[in-house]
Amino acid sequence: MTNSKAYIENGRAVIELEAAAVHALAQKIDKNFELACQLMLDTRGRIVVVGMGKSGHIGGKIAATLASTGTPAFFVHPGEASHGDLGMITPEDAVIAISNSGETDEILTILPIIKRMNVKLIALTGNEQSSLAKQADVVINVGVDQEACPLNLAPTSSTTVTLAAGDALAVALYKARGFSEEDFARSHPGGRLGRRLLLYVSDVMHTGESIPMVTTDATLRAALLEMTSKGLGMVAVLDEQTKLVGILTDGDLRRALNKGTDVYTAKITDVMTSIPKTTSADRLAAEIVQMMQTTRINGLFVVDRENHVVGALNMHDLLRAGVV
Repeated sequence: MTNSKAYIENGRAVIELEAAAVHALAQKIDKNFELACQLMLDTRGRIVVVGMGKSGHIGGKIAATLASTGTPAFFVHPGEASHGDLGMITPEDAVIAISNSGETDEILTILPIIKRMNVKLIALTGNEQSSLAKQADVVINVGVDQEACPLNLAPTSSTTVTLAAGDALAVALYKARGFSEEDFARSHPGGRLGRRLLLYVSDVMHTGESIPMVTTDATLRAALLEMTSKGLGMVAVLDEQTKLVGILTDGDLRRALNKGTDVYTAKITDVMTSIPKTTSADRLAAEIVQMMQTTRINGLFVVDRENHVVGALNMHDLLRAGVV
């Protein structure tokens, strides 16, 4: 029966062996890697990744990583390819074929069709003398001396190294393309980065009847009723031309009450903050978070070029939108 110490020792041994295999891969990144990158960069179509078994799972991840970092790519199961899915590959595409042995039957079966279409072929294989390698335009050697499996059978070190090679290709390509945070966000609109970089003030602000507003002749009491009914913790004060001239916030109200201001008789102009901070609707919501945090405010109004109020938002809106 294995003791707990053996679990730890075995786990560390696997990680150390695979780490050594990845380190060895770094020494193999040579002219062939450069050629593969240039071939993919020059491809007018998409990168099609194929692989069977564990290599197929790694291929799916490589295709997903390429696609999300600016290189259009998708995975095709080679077994299905010979039964119709080969039609997904066009002459303008390039193929990455993954096979540790380089002799995977399902991949070798579709190679003649790929070559007949003059589709460029990149091989990720551990056997540079294999049938796959001999037909490839570029070969990247992902061979390992030993699998982490004690029987040296289950794909472990080899799949880890292949995954690292795929990541290396993807990152090298997106740097060559000048891929930016904004580009990444457009590929990940559901993620936090996407929300931070793609949401604008106009996407999260309150508009129309939900904007709390009063005019300069309003009483403090009327302004409080408007603030309470709209629930944003602030109210905009507009002049005769409906332009923003002030704001009343919860903080302004507390300060007024501390001074003994009579809520029933005071005018809104007596307690409001004049020339409040504002924003435009076309600014990134992430910028507004930074501004609010720097100035220690919890809400602000959105104005157009003539200083008319077109929206309102507070920190809670930004929190709900996932920008904070």
